[in-house]
Amino acid sequence: MADTATGPLLRTEGLTKHFKIGNALSRRTLHAVDDVSLAIGSREIVALAGESGSGKSTIARLLAKVYRPTGGEIYFQERPVSSIRSRRDLLRYRGDVPMVFQDPFSSLNPALRAAHGLIRTLKLHRQDLSAQQRRQEALRALEAVGLSPAADILQRYPHELSGGQRQRLGFAQALAPRPKLILADEPVSMLDVSIRIGLLNLMAGLRDSEGVSFLYITHDIASARYVADRLIVMYAGQIAESGPVEDVLARPRHPYTQLLLSAVPDPRAPLNIGADTDRGEPPRVIDPVPGCRFRWRCPLAVDECHRVTPELRELLPDHQAACHVATADTLTKAFG
Repeated sequence: MADTATGPLLRTEGLTKHFKIGNALSRRTLHAVDDVSLAIGSREIVALAGESGSGKSTIARLLAKVYRPTGGEIYFQERPVSSIRSRRDLLRYRGDVPMVFQDPFSSLNPALRAAHGLIRTLKLHRQDLSAQQRRQEALRALEAVGLSPAADILQRYPHELSGGQRQRLGFAQALAPRPKLILADEPVSMLDVSIRIGLLNLMAGLRDSEGVSFLYITHDIASARYVADRLIVMYAGQIAESGPVEDVLARPRHPYTQLLLSAVPDPRAPLNIGADTDRGEPPRVIDPVPGCRFRWRCPLAVDECHRVTPELRELLPDHQAACHVATADTLTKAFG
């Protein structure tokens, strides 16, 4: 569970990313992420869930400093990430906050042995280590992610590993420099269902044994329930709902969370919002007008939803939702 005594490990305030689209004369703007404030504690797994195009991966790339924010700030251990200027500080930050990518088949160089990526990662982010120490750290990381005998794995090429082993190798590369937070972008979505549970257990195990936190990006609510401490639900670049995972899924306050739950074969999930919620309208994130971005699909939308963008507010202890109608009385009448 999260260690909140010393404050968040990483947090964002008003994080925003817009992309200009079209030709040089176009003024159209895609609002990929808008005014997102979130926090991740030490030894905590936070799941960031939502449909494709909701802004989840953009947030990961902002946190990894692949993208530069349009607005807002990221704080890591209370230091603004925008203050990072030197290459040395950037490498240190990326060693503390590495990424595990979605596709284990394309994130590894097929012409190089497993040792190459691990040793190169350590050369970049742990320049204080000797060659012998780097090898020992590489072996330690492989053993930690369940790849053994580690010395044998170091000599293998990617094609000699299964899909699950390749993804574990990706986790090993992220773990090698002893990070504090791993950004895991859909790390199990391209794997067989039979081996996904092993990767989810791996994240929980690394949280406990290595003390590392995770931002787990997923479109799968069921896996978020299985592994995460807290859940943040994204829709059209904004946070729709957030809170402790069991609380959010047992008592969802936002109709979009209800829609996601309706697709999960779980007898505990409130399903009576059903298919009527999804009216087939895609998220409108290109030059969006004020109002709730989910209103086109929401059966509970009122006039205020079309005029005023809802703010994220606390409706239950440590449980927030951005919805004008997300009150206990309204949702009880609508969903039973």
